[in-house]
Amino acid sequence: MAEQKKIALVTGAGTGVGKAIASALAEVGFDVVLAGRRKEPLDIVAQELKSSGADVLAVPTDVADPESVARLFAATRERFGRLNVLVNNAGINAPPIPLEDLSFGQWKSVVDTNLTGAFLCTQEAFRMMKAQTPRGGRIINNGSVSAHVPRPNSAPYTATKHAIAGLTKSTSLDGRAYDIACGQIDIGNAATDMTARMTSGVLQANGSIAAEPTIDAKHVADAVVYMAGLPLSANVQTITVMATKMPFIGRG
Repeated sequence: MAEQKKIALVTGAGTGVGKAIASALAEVGFDVVLAGRRKEPLDIVAQELKSSGADVLAVPTDVADPESVARLFAATRERFGRLNVLVNNAGINAPPIPLEDLSFGQWKSVVDTNLTGAFLCTQEAFRMMKAQTPRGGRIINNGSVSAHVPRPNSAPYTATKHAIAGLTKSTSLDGRAYDIACGQIDIGNAATDMTARMTSGVLQANGSIAAEPTIDAKHVADAVVYMAGLPLSANVQTITVMATKMPFIGRG
């Protein structure tokens, strides 16, 4: 009997780290479901991945909307029949302004996308992974070095990334009985549009402005490929991939 093809679903897959992860998974033989808010970037990535021989499904999705997430997983089930790996990568940030100047809408938008979105996708993945044969799967959450220490003026983002660490642990525990593994990758300064300002200078904890080194998002994607390729009897609970000289260790 031919080996069953493995299926990965990546949120926030249209650009940046998500695109790099989806591409890397396709390169090692996964069929890939691409989820993201905008159709055009997803379609571009889908065309690129199909050239590598992967079966690709692009589904425009708002991860903060339960109905949109339900449609995403229904489309995945209909197309592929199962799900081996979910990568909860979708995330946004608020402007780096003083905490007291943030609007409720800015706070809510970050929480809804970064935390509620990851929960909703995890919930749907649990339903699929528990019911499929063979049972089980893997969930990989995109954390951040902000899951450990904040940057100045980063309350919404930092709060959600601390919360993702808790969600990862709860998911890992609750999935144990169903052969569902869950781990977290904490990223420090991957070079994307979100981190473009790092190279020109960002506020430091001591009030100074300093440029920070970045790394190619491929290094993050390679780590995810390693995590995704493990048997379900093994798990990377947490891993940090960061620019070696960024101000994380000793920050503040």
